[in-house]
Amino acid sequence: MQLTENHERLLIGLIALHTVMVGAMFLLAPQWTMRFAGWQDIDPVFFAYQAGVFHVVLAAAYLLEFWQYRGVSILITAKVIAFVFLISATLIDPIPWAVWTSGIIDGGMAGVVWWVHRRLAEVRG
Repeated sequence: MQLTENHERLLIGLIALHTVMVGAMFLLAPQWTMRFAGWQDIDPVFFAYQAGVFHVVLAAAYLLEFWQYRGVSILITAKVIAFVFLISATLIDPIPWAVWTSGIIDGGMAGVVWWVHRRLAEVRG
């Protein structure tokens, strides 16, 4: 199967959708989200809301950069930073499962986007 720009567009769209859904979880059900991730109830809830808004902003940035310039640098940079931070935090202190799992998933997303974008650039010449 040969990769096309439609594959890359779908990939970026799915990653942005994932990011918005994570943001929505923090915004709409912060206590449930934190319990699901392995923490007890949080107080104040403001920081969960802030994390939710941050995820929505990131998703918008991913889509805007891709639609405007066909770029993926914001997405790759954000995912690599998240990977390094989340895995480092797990190594430094025992943290619930959701942290290292999110780190691995973010690293995987960064790698796949980098690979697909690079392959399409090679095809274009």
